[in-house]
Amino acid sequence: MGIGQVLARLKPEFPDLSPSKLRFLEEQRLVFPARTESGYRKFSPRDIDRLRLILTMQRDHYLPLKIIRTQLAELDAGREPTMPTTTASGPSMLNGERRYIREELLRESGAGSWLLDEAVSASLIPAGETFGEDALGVLRALVELGEVGIEPRHLRGFRASAEREVALLETAILPITKRRDSSSRARGAEIALELAAQLDVVRGSLIRSALERIGG
Repeated sequence: MGIGQVLARLKPEFPDLSPSKLRFLEEQRLVFPARTESGYRKFSPRDIDRLRLILTMQRDHYLPLKIIRTQLAELDAGREPTMPTTTASGPSMLNGERRYIREELLRESGAGSWLLDEAVSASLIPAGETFGEDALGVLRALVELGEVGIEPRHLRGFRASAEREVALLETAILPITKRRDSSSRARGAEIALELAAQLDVVRGSLIRSALERIGG
């Protein structure tokens, strides 16, 4: 099943589930959908069951991803994990994206305060009092890039490049989104996400080819 079919299957149980949430869970290596030759994600029935388990652990037990990953590793090893008990009464991670205050973001990413300030200045992370999962992922990447001397100021052009790609995608889905009904807008958003995945494939291929030339 594609992302749209997965959402149709799981949204009745998890109304706040979104394509970005599915991609995030994949990026965190909690679920491993197959890819077609053209790069489209394809989820098997086993993937759906795994997603349902992950989302249930988040919603009903408020478990952080680190604990969920441990639970899944136990299942993958053929063992029956013991579900941790919790008295936490915080909101589920599915009730909107989890938000981090500045101190939490720095602690979770292992970044210094200066790195976050430079990332915001370079428009790699939006300024604000709280930050989402995307900001955490970017900051973690910047920590690793910094180890080889790549700093946020070197990546200022990434923002402009991303905006050009978004403009390209908006043009591509315009025949759908101009219908203005909610189903068309939802379909347009889904297609845009799939097209963005194809752009990732092209970008990755270009980078690998360039690296091969350097190495060769």
